[in-house]
Amino acid sequence: MPADKPKVRPVKLIAGVLFQRDITLPHVETRLIEAFGPIDYMSPTFDFTFTDYYLSETGGNLQKQFYSFERLILPDSLADIKHAAIAIEAGFAGPGGRSVNIDPGYLEESKLVLASTKNFSHRIYLRDNIWAEVTMRYMRGKFVTHEWTYPDYSQDLAIDFLCHAREIYRRQLAVFDTSE
Repeated sequence: MPADKPKVRPVKLIAGVLFQRDITLPHVETRLIEAFGPIDYMSPTFDFTFTDYYLSETGGNLQKQFYSFERLILPDSLADIKHAAIAIEAGFAGPGGRSVNIDPGYLEESKLVLASTKNFSHRIYLRDNIWAEVTMRYMRGKFVTHEWTYPDYSQDLAIDFLCHAREIYRRQLAVFDTSE
């Protein structure tokens, strides 16, 4: 008799949203909600001063905010979610390029996984030109970085956000696990 297949537990969708100060953030949030469902937690908005990587496309004076979403997802939907995020970005693009950059990912109890359109040595190809990376891991009561973790995710504000979103997720999992 074959062994039962392990069930894939749902994960918590999160997104980091980088935007120009002159963007009306509630419009972006409306599009996020339309695509991914209700937001259940968000970080404070903060100045994005960690890199000049986006300067040529978005200009300076950038801010960022992290979001977590109420609806749990299956991990294999990450490529579709990244493509939906790219479509939202396109809706806010101007003549010079993007004014909004959305980095979706998900939390499990043990890690943070982010989606990317760029390959690198620590990323694994999913499909449709989307890669995934384990950006952080959860150890000894907090999220800890890897050598490739982006600096904006390494700051205390981001770690606090991730830990709080993880607690929400754990409460959601308790309900999920008892409903099966």
